[in-house]
Amino acid sequence: MNTITLDRLLPHVFAQVPDLHSEVWQQTLTLEKGKKYLVEADSGMGKSTFCSYLIGHRHDYSGRLLFDGRDVQTLGMKEWTDIRQHHISYLFQELRLFPELTSWENVQIKNRLTGFATDEQILGWFERLGIADKMLERVGHMSFGQQQRVAFIRALAQPYDFILADEPVSHLDDANGSQMGQLLLEEAQQQGAAIIVTSIGKHLDLPYDQHITL
Repeated sequence: MNTITLDRLLPHVFAQVPDLHSEVWQQTLTLEKGKKYLVEADSGMGKSTFCSYLIGHRHDYSGRLLFDGRDVQTLGMKEWTDIRQHHISYLFQELRLFPELTSWENVQIKNRLTGFATDEQILGWFERLGIADKMLERVGHMSFGQQQRVAFIRALAQPYDFILADEPVSHLDDANGSQMGQLLLEEAQQQGAAIIVTSIGKHLDLPYDQHITL
């Protein structure tokens, strides 16, 4: 996948909002593979909705969402599954980890589906992010900041053309956020992938190609 285009997209919930000022909604915006984007938003402007549209969890909008020029409304379930496994990786704001499983098990659930990363690669990511000592600890016993790093590692464990990170450093200090940002840049560059980071305040400090206001 090389492009994602939002063509006059507007969530139904905003249909009656007068004077809507946005660089996304009701605009034509194309996101290109290989570039880095920061999508900033005030609370209530549809940041989570935007993410849900890109991964096909919601379709309550007018306008069109296009992947390489194809309207996503024509995609079937198998095609969406393929997109989520091979083309768009997503770091959820709410993480969606299994608290009763260890951090290693949470990552391996995805990696067994994709067969993408070796155990050595995954171990290296844990070490880079300073949580190698937490690999065998149940996620439910970890801090939210540690859980954010586990969820990020899980997001890396697949091929992708676009990696979407929804407020990935909301509970990380600057040092850990910097480590995450550097690792994200390196891994995305290896795949020639685009990075899309959303934020309502604190965000990854990356050399973005475009800042977009939702």
